[in-house]
Amino acid sequence: MENGMSNNPKEKYPGLRKGSWLCQFRYGCNPWMARYIYGLMFLITNFLAWAIRDYGGSAVKEIERLHGCKGAAECLGTEGVLRVSLGCFMFFFAMFLSTVGTKKVNDCRDSWHSGWWSAKAIMFTGFMTLPFLFPRSFIYMYGEIAHFGAGVFLLIQLVSVISFITWLNDCCQSEKNAERCHFHVMLIATAAYVVSIVGICLMYLWYAPDASCLLNIFFITWTLVLLQLMTSVSRHPKINAGFLAPGLMGLYLVFICWCAIRSEPPGTSCNRKAEASTRTDWLSIISFVVALLTIVIATFSTGIDSQCFQCWKSDTKEDDDVPYGYGFFHFVFATGAMYFAMLLSGWNTHHAMKNLDAGGSCYTEG
Repeated sequence: MENGMSNNPKEKYPGLRKGSWLCQFRYGCNPWMARYIYGLMFLITNFLAWAIRDYGGSAVKEIERLHGCKGAAECLGTEGVLRVSLGCFMFFFAMFLSTVGTKKVNDCRDSWHSGWWSAKAIMFTGFMTLPFLFPRSFIYMYGEIAHFGAGVFLLIQLVSVISFITWLNDCCQSEKNAERCHFHVMLIATAAYVVSIVGICLMYLWYAPDASCLLNIFFITWTLVLLQLMTSVSRHPKINAGFLAPGLMGLYLVFICWCAIRSEPPGTSCNRKAEASTRTDWLSIISFVVALLTIVIATFSTGIDSQCFQCWKSDTKEDDDVPYGYGFFHFVFATGAMYFAMLLSGWNTHHAMKNLDAGGSCYTEG
């Protein structure tokens, strides 16, 4: 122990690794508690971007006072989403730069990651305000970069989902749980396959009504082929992984495919779903909230399980090692900020946004 600081996380954060969820908050500032606070900050930012896009009209007079918002139009709608996303990205990217490479709990960066919340509150407020002073050209340049950042987040999320499904499948097939979990595994796998097939049929009906929708037909058909391919590989005698893993992975692929093709503008003949519903209702609000929570959960889980993305994993973990990679944790949140900007703008940063349609998707005005 040097300067009164413990080099052992069990001494520095007593009882936390095996403690309950409430125990993690009872011991004050610690890396386990910090992840919940960062997740809450990210969730609040998502809702702020949504509110600015859909319900920012009442704040027009106040917004006009900001130098970067000429006529307030540049700080609402899609541009407002991009400005909020940029502020969130700058905060978490700054946290990434200041914590990347932290290995030991006695490092001062461990305390910076887990504490100093008053300073971070001021820092977060400053970063969230700064983008509203930037000119329009800079915001659109960030929007173009955000396309690539969102793609990185989707890749990280994909690897994390595969890791989680593999862990769940191995856990259910272990000798200890195989007999007890057999019924639940079959039930979940059957439900996953049913929902996947129904989702594919609905995508054909809503987004590929005729043969001219070649791109949509390609993506939907390729999703179906991947579902069949994963099932065949999983049932191969040399693998024998069962139906749970391919079923859940197929469900995730159907969700990704649906998110991709639903952002197509409603004016096209290949988007009957948007034409069938033009008003916002409670179903769209609920589905959109669920989508936001999904992003937060995915960002949170991938940030903790950073070892899934390491080329060389160490089997030994010393007592004074940090519980998870702080730098990678903040990097995932930074790319997640870019992803929610693309989600709220329908991946089109050059058109004004309407409200959500009844399916929870965002679409643009031509």
